[in-house]
Amino acid sequence: MPRFAANLTMMYNEHAFLDRFGAAARDGFEAVEYLFPYEFAAAELKSRLEAHGLTQVLFNAPPGDWAAGERGLASLPGREDEFRRGLDTALTYARVLGNDKLHVMAGVLPAGADRSRHRDVYLRNLEYAAQAASADGIAIVIEPINPRDMPGFFLNRQDDAQAIRREIAAPNLQVQFDCYHCQIVEGDIAKKLERDMPGIGHIQIAGVPDRHEPDTGELNYPYLFERIDTLGYRGWIGCEYRPKAGTSDGLGWMQPYLPRAQAR
Repeated sequence: MPRFAANLTMMYNEHAFLDRFGAAARDGFEAVEYLFPYEFAAAELKSRLEAHGLTQVLFNAPPGDWAAGERGLASLPGREDEFRRGLDTALTYARVLGNDKLHVMAGVLPAGADRSRHRDVYLRNLEYAAQAASADGIAIVIEPINPRDMPGFFLNRQDDAQAIRREIAAPNLQVQFDCYHCQIVEGDIAKKLERDMPGIGHIQIAGVPDRHEPDTGELNYPYLFERIDTLGYRGWIGCEYRPKAGTSDGLGWMQPYLPRAQAR
């Protein structure tokens, strides 16, 4: 049976951020994820998790200047010290919030960049991150992101991510498999899940092509959920989609899967 985590960055935007925890719990979610926690004190976020019986699943390490279009630092030459400081901050939050997965974004390459140089920096930073996180039992996850939504992003394909994971060979380095991004770039999702499941640390979902609820668009998620179960995945599935209207009104798709929602 799949276990779903509400992505509080994209979902429940009808509420102030700190109120989204309670809204998600009332709808039957038992876990949450979001992009970044750093606007709030870790203790305040922890209190929201505890008040609503929620598990923190995942968040991202600091991405650089998000407002200026930066989407991660891990592959950017000359930003290594900033990357390490950001990782320290992220691990400090994770120790309080209790999540055992931390997403490290690769970053956007400038036009004309030497890709091999960026890859070398990426591997060194991931090696450092995996080693630093291992002391706390935290896995570092890397995510291929489609170039339509994020032009110039360094990592786009599942096979590239898995090759990097194998090359570094750190037990706590895994790949974040976002079905939405994978479908846009590659398709053949069920077979890629079958091929890569041993190296997958986290899964996310959204409808394709519009990134709305997973019961809209071209993907057959009930089939994929069954395949994910059959393949032995026991982690959380992050609902990283933008609701078409009110978040709660669009949750009919998940009622068969959530005991809390069934009990309401």
